[in-house]
Amino acid sequence: METRVGIVVAVLLSLWTSARAQWWSLPPEAFPPRTDTVSLYIVGDIMSHAPMTKSAFRSGEADYSTFFRHLEGRIAGADIAIGNLEFPLAGKPYTGYPAFSGPLAYALYLEDIGFDVLLTANNHILDKGSEGLDKTIRELDRFKLLYTGIASTERQDSLQNPLILRCKGLHIAVLNFTYGTNSGSSSSWPKVNYMRKEDILRTLERCENADLVIAFPHWGIEYAHRHSAAQEEMAKFLVDHGVDLIVGAHPHVVQDRDTLGGVHVLYSVGNAVSNQNDLPARLELGVRVRILSSNREEARILDVEPEYLWCTKPGMLEDSYATIPVKEFLGKRDLWKQPADYDNMVRTYEKVQKETAIYEKDHHPGSH
Repeated sequence: METRVGIVVAVLLSLWTSARAQWWSLPPEAFPPRTDTVSLYIVGDIMSHAPMTKSAFRSGEADYSTFFRHLEGRIAGADIAIGNLEFPLAGKPYTGYPAFSGPLAYALYLEDIGFDVLLTANNHILDKGSEGLDKTIRELDRFKLLYTGIASTERQDSLQNPLILRCKGLHIAVLNFTYGTNSGSSSSWPKVNYMRKEDILRTLERCENADLVIAFPHWGIEYAHRHSAAQEEMAKFLVDHGVDLIVGAHPHVVQDRDTLGGVHVLYSVGNAVSNQNDLPARLELGVRVRILSSNREEARILDVEPEYLWCTKPGMLEDSYATIPVKEFLGKRDLWKQPADYDNMVRTYEKVQKETAIYEKDHHPGSH
């Protein structure tokens, strides 16, 4: 979020497009060379289970400060930080699984630590029905945070689906859609973006002036470490129609990755923070992406680098929930209030890397 003021939504794109035709009537060599790098940091499902809300409000006032304390440098230091908001902001009573409603204070915390974009097309966004979805949109519209995946009107849908981000001269189109929702809607608007090819094609047509297109599908089989045939088929469809990077979520665990036609596909990055008990659901990915921005050549993705994260629960490492970068805590068992959780982290880290074949840079198995 280093350059939040440099990020604008699609409402400015038409002005930029008409002006660009005049600017570039001169040959490119008439302009001084400019090369820059745009950095993204992406995390998965930001959950709001009931014990998480209870922990955050344990002193009476909302305090989520430990949740991403160990990732704040990454989040605030990225040009664009993105996470999946897997609950509606439907107001009190706050509820957890199976029908979520999270506190507004949670979203405010995410904004305060530097998140720029929230993905909202997921199976829980309609947990409180159309009224809950409408309230979520109204609350998010009060923030500086951008979001995509839901819309209250046809006009808003045209502006935020795709969401066009402008950063250091680049225009990045962000698409977000879900396989389905756990509850239905009682009206056409507000709407959720569903994973329907005809709808996705219409959205991709609005990406023609973008330098890069990134898709965030909410898909796959929960708790499966390998992607499904349906995921791969959809990924190929997206690549065939011009998507430059695919980062998926929903299975709540890390899934394998692939490269299709030169496009990186991370099928599932898992959770970002949650109260899930299953150990593989507590091991997650944060993804660093670097993009070349230049006025002498086409934008391109320089690298996509996942890192493993571990979600600790209250009393294990901190007094509340805390997601940590695994590599930075290897060999530091003495920091844990419950050292057995360190052992769980190490075993799960080794196991999931083998199951997904996603290994961190410079990681040497068994070296901790």
